[in-house]
Amino acid sequence: MTTGAAAVTAEPEVESLGARIRGNIRSGNLGSTPVIIALGFVVLAFALWAPNFFTPVNFSNLIGQLAGTCMLAYGVVFVLLIGEIDLSIAFVSGIAGVLVARLQLPTGAHLPGWLCILIALVATTLIGAFQGTIVARIGVPSFVVTLAGLLIWQGVILQSIPQGVIVIQDHLINDVYGYFFSDTAGWIMGVVISAIYLVVTLGSALSGRRHGIAIRDPLMLVFKCVAIPAIVLVTVWICNKDRGVPFALLLVVAMLLILTFLAKRTTFGRHVYAVGGNAEAARRAGINVARIRILVFMISGFMSGLGGIVLAARLNSVDLNAGGGTLLIDAISAAVIGGTSLFGGRGEVRNALIGSALIATIANGMNIKGYSTGTIYIVTGAILLLAVTFDTIARRVQLRAGR
Repeated sequence: MTTGAAAVTAEPEVESLGARIRGNIRSGNLGSTPVIIALGFVVLAFALWAPNFFTPVNFSNLIGQLAGTCMLAYGVVFVLLIGEIDLSIAFVSGIAGVLVARLQLPTGAHLPGWLCILIALVATTLIGAFQGTIVARIGVPSFVVTLAGLLIWQGVILQSIPQGVIVIQDHLINDVYGYFFSDTAGWIMGVVISAIYLVVTLGSALSGRRHGIAIRDPLMLVFKCVAIPAIVLVTVWICNKDRGVPFALLLVVAMLLILTFLAKRTTFGRHVYAVGGNAEAARRAGINVARIRILVFMISGFMSGLGGIVLAARLNSVDLNAGGGTLLIDAISAAVIGGTSLFGGRGEVRNALIGSALIATIANGMNIKGYSTGTIYIVTGAILLLAVTFDTIARRVQLRAGR
């Protein structure tokens, strides 16, 4: 009798799970699932198709390729969540690189590396505050303000490096990208990060149960509790096959956790989503919309500065092209491809990491296969167009579903 009762009670849970999956598909609420599946297929394809792709050395190179862009994309997520855009992020990151490079020069200010980094981050955060204030207080569209910022900060970079290139000699600055932890330190970090994730995830679920909130998807909870620690530990194992876990990877994970907490667990984060969903309704609910917008652009400026320092440390130098190339497009594409909506109110910080990983993996694999830069641009652009088209269709489906 007990077994029969258990079977009877278990059946609705399975039906409920299937119904919820079908409901998510019909309502267009798929989140990052399609991108994660696409990333898995891309990794598998290049592992079978591209020589030396699935090696520890290339894995470390891949982390280095996505780290700087991912920092910028983290900031872009917050800007997109409130329905705005920041076109200046790439050259703001270049400003950070130029600042740390000039301030550490033995023939210049010759400041210690940590102080150079701090000054650069404060400067880019203030740039974000300045641009955000014009958007929030004066009402100039963010597209116009940040497009002007793109030109202004590019001009500042060109004026700041008359010699064409500045070599970074400070070891602390270069270690932002080039430092690798020992094998033992890597395993300790992997275990600690896995433990923190399990404690937070299970703690949240159990806390909800104590308040009468049922676990929405027990199978998915179990899957996450197994898959995420496994991914972390496998990553550490692969990195230890090369030079060890890079500091850049630790920085990517740390900022992911910090910004996710900020977006999901704080009043500020809830206000960001509210402003992105409906700014007028948020204002009537008592939210200081202008303040939220300014703070979001400050986050974007800070993360751009951090990304610029990572990119400068990767090259051990800065030049007139700092912040140039496809950095802007890659950062915005990473956030959008990862699942952040261009229309505001929907997205997560992890979307930036997923999108950055997909873009970097495609570029890395195609470079190994010897494809031209033009071909890589075409493929990346096609993926971006597909992601935006999917987002537009999903939004229409959600509106029809009344969400």
